[in-house]
Amino acid sequence: MLEIRQFRYAHDNLSYLIYGGKQALAIDGGAAGEMLSFSRERGLTLVYVTNTHDHADHTPGNGTLLRSSGATFLADADLPDGYRIDLGGSAVHVLHTPGHTYDSRCFYAENTLIGGDTLFNGTIGNCFTGDIRRFYQSIKRLMALPEETIVYAGHDYVKDSMAFAKYLEPENVEIDRFLSRYAPAHVYSTIADEKLVNPYFRFNEESIVAVLRKRGLPVQTEWERWQSLMRIE
Repeated sequence: MLEIRQFRYAHDNLSYLIYGGKQALAIDGGAAGEMLSFSRERGLTLVYVTNTHDHADHTPGNGTLLRSSGATFLADADLPDGYRIDLGGSAVHVLHTPGHTYDSRCFYAENTLIGGDTLFNGTIGNCFTGDIRRFYQSIKRLMALPEETIVYAGHDYVKDSMAFAKYLEPENVEIDRFLSRYAPAHVYSTIADEKLVNPYFRFNEESIVAVLRKRGLPVQTEWERWQSLMRIE
């Protein structure tokens, strides 16, 4: 049985510890000090340090965590798609999700997804690679996860993401319901939530298709709808 602890740093960045059997994995450890203190309090041994991708706002805690713990750093080359990280007899699975960056990856532990900057709570990351098709394929992969999957993101962008969702779908009552449950101290959603409020999970919904049509954007195929949605700012 794995447990996950979320830590906030640098205003809206989010770090994570996944732990089980007294072994821990740090992901995007910018909150290094708090993560080390939590590990000491719980008697955890930090055995691995890694990142959802290599952007500088996700990696600043790596050095501190590694020096203080003797943990092993898992770089991109160490984490092929489908790779299994063992923690106390339980598994954390690596899912490659290129799009935001080419090295973007998510971590799937039991019923929880660490989405990095691929999937936020209510939106997705910027496609800095410019490879819209691969990003589309990555999002489709995450959409296929069980609906009860808990989604933890690399940033807390909930308020801004829901403002954009409301701009596109002002009649969507699920947006206000989602916002009513939002708590900055514990930021999360589920795949089921994303299908109700996240425009980038809803590009096949008639309400979103109608917005695209009104703007004169192509909507005939799913791929066209995705491209069209990605053009809206």
